[in-house]
Amino acid sequence: MLVFGYGNPGRLDDGLGTALADAIGELCIPGVDVDADYQLTVEDAAEVAKHRVVVFADAAVDGPEPFSFEPVEPKGELGFTSHGLDAAAVMAFAIELFAAETKGYMLGIRGYEFNEFGEALSAAARENLAAAAAFLETVLRNRSFDDAAADAAARAARRDDEGQSCKTENT
Repeated sequence: MLVFGYGNPGRLDDGLGTALADAIGELCIPGVDVDADYQLTVEDAAEVAKHRVVVFADAAVDGPEPFSFEPVEPKGELGFTSHGLDAAAVMAFAIELFAAETKGYMLGIRGYEFNEFGEALSAAARENLAAAAAFLETVLRNRSFDDAAADAAARAARRDDEGQSCKTENT
């Protein structure tokens, strides 16, 4: 299994993905490799292809708090780029170039402060990081990726339903 955190720690909460990779790396979970970088690139497909499962981790500008967790469907056209790809494109490269059978998941950790330079996470982002790290540790130790993704989708659907029932219209 591979945990791949990415983002720019010099842009405040954009460093959530790499901070998660650091946190998981410190746990030394047997069978779990950890990698981190500023962005995903085509070269990462080779590393992804070596693993049965990869969890990509990145900061989320919006989305559920404290985090989201969902499968990554490989997609994207194979073409040349020298700069960042999304997780779906890296998965597509891994399949096309290396015949990978890797299953991918995306862990999006909700962040709040992105528009300044600094190497510190906001207080709310640190709380979300702690929740995401605890969640991922359990998933990694139990090898329960599909169940965790289904549970996260159900939680998101409940949040959506609750949000809609609370809306009022001014007439």
